[in-house]
Amino acid sequence: MTDAITLPTLEAPIRPSVTDQVFDQLHDRIIELDLPPGTKLSEIEVARQFGVSRQPVRDAFYRLSKLGFLAIRPQRATTVSQISTRSVMQARFIRAAIEAETVRVACERLTEADHAALWQILDLQREASAAGDRLRFHALDDQFHREICVRSGCGFAWEIIRENKSHMDRVRYLSLAFASKDAYADHLEVMQAIEARDAPEAMRRMHRHLNRIKIQIERIRLDHQSYFAQEDACLPDL
Repeated sequence: MTDAITLPTLEAPIRPSVTDQVFDQLHDRIIELDLPPGTKLSEIEVARQFGVSRQPVRDAFYRLSKLGFLAIRPQRATTVSQISTRSVMQARFIRAAIEAETVRVACERLTEADHAALWQILDLQREASAAGDRLRFHALDDQFHREICVRSGCGFAWEIIRENKSHMDRVRYLSLAFASKDAYADHLEVMQAIEARDAPEAMRRMHRHLNRIKIQIERIRLDHQSYFAQEDACLPDL
């Protein structure tokens, strides 16, 4: 007979740290282009506006720099990084690979109740598009993709996608000025294929939806040249 093990008492759920809160706020403002590429940021000023000490701001800056969203250079101003086309295409590659598999599983597992919930999200997205509410449209876009993962039993897949998609998000947000109708139409087609339980078609339509960014980014680069980093002319086709 084995001895009884002793386990520690569970603590109350940990609330987000001050650093996490500062990071989340800055991250969201960078993605939504409230802080566009090239914006100068000061630890002192950010700390003052958030009403916190400089240390959590310094830690948040470091995390954002590791993700490629801030350029921190000694003796020079910290700035919001320009958009890297290479990073955007790498993020798209990861999303397309994972989400194609996710919709395949969705075709097998989703119930009629799941279908109804996803259609409701699309109804709300249509309303956001009609109202010209880009922030809400973008949030509902993410919700649609996330719910497909979660309701298919692949919530872990969304966590991987979420960690890798931020570089796409700035371009996606810029694209909504001219491409929200295409994004919504793509979602309708993906949803129709899922509801029909046609896995090959759902995978094809998801790939086409996520591949649109390859064309959109060229138009966005022309309209917002200062937002983009100067990279090698020949990028690998992902």
